[in-house]
Amino acid sequence: MQEQLDEVCALLRRHGAAASLPHARFTIRSSASRTGPIPSMYEPMLCYVLQGAKRVTVGARTFEYRGGSFLTASLDLPAIGQVIEASPEKPYLSFALALDPATIAALLLDLPDDPGESMAPGLAVSPITPELADPLLRMVRLLDRPEDISVLRPMLEREMLYRILRGPQGPMLRQIGRSDSRLSQIRRAVEWSRKNFAEPLRVEDLADMAGMSVSSFHRHFKAVTSMSPLQYHKQIRLQQARLQLLATPGEAARVAFAVGYESASQFSREYARQFGLPPARDAARLRRNPEVENA
Repeated sequence: MQEQLDEVCALLRRHGAAASLPHARFTIRSSASRTGPIPSMYEPMLCYVLQGAKRVTVGARTFEYRGGSFLTASLDLPAIGQVIEASPEKPYLSFALALDPATIAALLLDLPDDPGESMAPGLAVSPITPELADPLLRMVRLLDRPEDISVLRPMLEREMLYRILRGPQGPMLRQIGRSDSRLSQIRRAVEWSRKNFAEPLRVEDLADMAGMSVSSFHRHFKAVTSMSPLQYHKQIRLQQARLQLLATPGEAARVAFAVGYESASQFSREYARQFGLPPARDAARLRRNPEVENA
């Protein structure tokens, strides 16, 4: 299997970060050095780590994944990632494929019925198996054969998802593809929180959206996200504030009110706790080093 992963690394390095397969929804990440903690949003995806290692914290949980492993995220999760193993000679290198619930749902129609639903965390790490490395390699080889992409890419993506569905992360993927799963119910609340981050949050309203009692909703939400609904909403607000400060530099107080804070001083305290610097200094640092967000 290592020979397969080595060939994937060589192909990705040769094609670079600009490599693309039409409609494939994948991104390549590379870093020649270790990084500090970088807040970001993990959307539903498969992320294959081919070289180096990364540490990711979501709520109260911390994960490490390194060359030869893959990570699955089942819904939008505010996370803090840090490359912990990388060098110019052997950079951190990963290949991430965005997950499409409709594609997973179609695949489930051809699989045996699920014996029962279990509420899995929204993030999980497992070793890459030879059965997973094979379609990954054939997918990346399409970069050298663009004339084959339209026919073979959907087949290879389906094979990759099938292999994961048959493995230990299968229950998580099943929840993504099922419209009646607990995860899909939680996802409705997550989507509302992301779109309405500046609005006051009432957990009772989110529980109604999810079709659950307040206590059941709170329990399932935390099982998936490792955060309470209020903690999740606050992290979304802070990330949106950071984006606004980068896009339109201005007073932190203006941004604080724009994302829903009623107190500029509370916003500055919570922002510095989340990102390590007060709002204006953090935004200035990121404008000087924009590549830090892509590590």
